[in-house]
Amino acid sequence: MSEASDTVFRECADCLPPEEAFSLIANGTRLSILEALWRADSPPVAFSELRSAVGMRDSAQFNYHLSKLTDQFVRKTDEGYDLRHAGEKVVRAVIAGSFTEHPTVDPFPVEGACAWCDGPLEARYDDEMLAVVCTDCEQRHGNYSFPPGGLHDRTDEGVMDAFDQRVRHLHCLAADGVCPECNGRMRTEIRRGGECCLGGALRADHVCGQCGHALCSTVGLSLLDKSPVVAFYDDHGIDLGTRPYWTLEWCVRDQHTAVRSEDPLRVEVETREGGEALRVTLDDDLNVLEAEREDIGNRT
Repeated sequence: MSEASDTVFRECADCLPPEEAFSLIANGTRLSILEALWRADSPPVAFSELRSAVGMRDSAQFNYHLSKLTDQFVRKTDEGYDLRHAGEKVVRAVIAGSFTEHPTVDPFPVEGACAWCDGPLEARYDDEMLAVVCTDCEQRHGNYSFPPGGLHDRTDEGVMDAFDQRVRHLHCLAADGVCPECNGRMRTEIRRGGECCLGGALRADHVCGQCGHALCSTVGLSLLDKSPVVAFYDDHGIDLGTRPYWTLEWCVRDQHTAVRSEDPLRVEVETREGGEALRVTLDDDLNVLEAEREDIGNRT
């Protein structure tokens, strides 16, 4: 288990209270200014050019709204205006549709078979969460956030490709101790039992000490970008980056994972391919300590 530490919040003399910051963008003209800066070909943008892009004729009124955004969401320079990081985050949230869209998506079939019963799999989308579920036994193969913007201009296959990459990215950041929501410090703990979208008796929990964001997964899911595992599959002619995580049993079931030591905690994950086994040993922070290969021939 990762060493616990208290979250330290740094002092900020000129920070705005959250309610005041959100009130500054609760205006259609101000959102239009942020979007115009986002679309600008070569920022910074001159005052007159920005006003023209927004479509406001009244210069004084436009200046009033722009001044409300300046410093917190917009940066003013000698050459004009540009987005600050906070302004970019606002526009990205609008594009993602998290605040404005609540789409309904019918379930659709996805690649692979159930790791538990070999039944067919389908994707189900509800409340910005996308799940891969077996239609026969209802076992979930993951249930993770997927903003509505990710559904735009994509086929069902394209949505699942994006979902697979998103899940990998979320867990890669979390395993590295970085919260994918707020960039705060995430604490990793390998636990037994409890509620998890994958079920199972052994799982990895990642919890942010700053915003409370949490992710859970099998221990195996953390190995998707680890070099010994990537090389193992590459040696067998398989590009691990193109294999959806839910089609790899060791990524969704804990039957391929075993606790080899309690103190210190050591966990082993095994995967097999082409008559060869790879056994990877990890510590309680999901760091790879050892990777061993064994020729197993036709053994099951």
